Amino acid sequence: MTVSGVKARDASGLPTLAADVRKQILAVVSRNGGHLASSLGAVELAIALVRAFEPQTDRVLWDVGHQAYAWKLLTGRSDRFDTLRRFGGVSGFPNPDESVCDAFVAGHAGAALAAAEGLAVARDRRGGGEHVVAVVGDAALANGMALEALGNCTALTKRLILVVNDNASATTDCPIDGLLDACGFARLGPVDGHDLAALAAAFEEAKAASRPVAVRVTTVKGKGFLPAETDPTAWHGVGPFDLAAFKDVKNVKPLNTTGWSEAFGAAVCAAARRDPKVCALTAAMREGTGLAPFAREFPDRFFDVGICEEQLVTFAAGLAKGGMKPVVAVYSSFLQRAVDQVMHDVCLMNLPVVFGVDRAGAVGADGRTHHGMFDVPMLRCLPNLSILQPKDAAELTAMVEAALARRAPVAIRYPRGRPDLNDRDFKDIEWGRAEQLSNPDAPLQLWALGDQVAKALKVAGILAARGMAAGVVNARFVKPFDADLLTRQRAAGARIASLENGAVAGGFGEALGADLRFGWPDAYVPHGSVEDLESAYGLTAEAIADKLLTSNP
Repeated sequence: MTVSGVKARDASGLPTLAADVRKQILAVVSRNGGHLASSLGAVELAIALVRAFEPQTDRVLWDVGHQAYAWKLLTGRSDRFDTLRRFGGVSGFPNPDESVCDAFVAGHAGAALAAAEGLAVARDRRGGGEHVVAVVGDAALANGMALEALGNCTALTKRLILVVNDNASATTDCPIDGLLDACGFARLGPVDGHDLAALAAAFEEAKAASRPVAVRVTTVKGKGFLPAETDPTAWHGVGPFDLAAFKDVKNVKPLNTTGWSEAFGAAVCAAARRDPKVCALTAAMREGTGLAPFAREFPDRFFDVGICEEQLVTFAAGLAKGGMKPVVAVYSSFLQRAVDQVMHDVCLMNLPVVFGVDRAGAVGADGRTHHGMFDVPMLRCLPNLSILQPKDAAELTAMVEAALARRAPVAIRYPRGRPDLNDRDFKDIEWGRAEQLSNPDAPLQLWALGDQVAKALKVAGILAARGMAAGVVNARFVKPFDADLLTRQRAAGARIASLENGAVAGGFGEALGADLRFGWPDAYVPHGSVEDLESAYGLTAEAIADKLLTSNP
């Protein structure tokens, strides 16, 4: 499918086109995984945008990319769409490096309107004629940056189109129409977002407007796939699934395995049963962060602020100042949006907020906008904040308990997926102390962080088979790390190598002063399976062992 082909279609053939697009999205996502419900709901919207605007010259910005699969298919990527989210393939999010039709990178919600405002003002100043369109979901419109841009647009430009895709995803009561009126936007709609003729008429009217205009469209998440229509939250982001088995079945959820997020949620629930001051917070990620069981069991102590990470952190700070014990569950890549609040509103007053930093490290197919590689460099410079990472679920549970007893800011980071280790002989952690797992007197010591401990044990086994002895240290603490153990090993003449699932620049290995540092490079790592990425960047156990052998003095 190409832009010219979509534009050349007779209107009578557009429902067939929409059905074909949905069929291709379902086929590819069922094989590769991806963001399903939201993309299925925006198919007609994408078709109408391609027909009403010129994707190569007009600037259409999708807020986040969860809705943009149809856009990719309709703008020249249908022949490669089967590579979606695979290493070297089509990105799961809008990416200007991939196509000129993708006007802006979009991985974190709330940015599209501010970026569109900048593009519109730049166009005005140079006398351009292109249209600028921001497509924003109703849930993302409540984001702080979106609200700030909304209040600024009409003062700076007369030509900007905001498409508000109302798919009933908002987690807060935001009076959209009143807000648009107060900010000086003209309003069109609501328009049925699956009625192509109505969408076409609305966009033509919006193009002729002499002031910023908002077109409100209503869509159904999961449109055309009954399980996703019935439960769009469960079918928001999915792994591969059997399409034939699910196609016409209501109330069926994709298969999810118990992993780090669920272990964290269980630990917080256990703590809340013992202590009525424990509460849990998230930013529109109740299921993703493993807090759904907490929300059901403790509804009066669970808070979902919507896509508002800055508010999330400062709200937690206020709860802590008021005597509660808040636990904030947030993806690493989204915590980036609230680093100032962590510094100014939590750490400065040394408030007892516990951060569950989920998806820390490489997340795989979601790619460069979602990799959680930067939380350690961003956070470890902050006074009063401790940073921990467990090697398994038992250690995670103990860290949650220790963090809640700490009465100071603590961040516990853990990756996507399932723990590789299960320590049945677990002993309580001692604050600031690492765990020597093997060969304490070896001339090479591998300091591994969290999920990298299992890999370090494999590396040590490979080295032993090749005649090199190596000890393995489960670091447990990024800050404060076990300086006493490190000093003893250095005094004994040991070389120190660090293994971390995070950025090497500013990371754990840098804090240690490790002689060799294994982690992600000073670059934006693309999408692909974690296995493919580790292979491409020399971070498999075999590649690390080879490097250690060749660097042996």
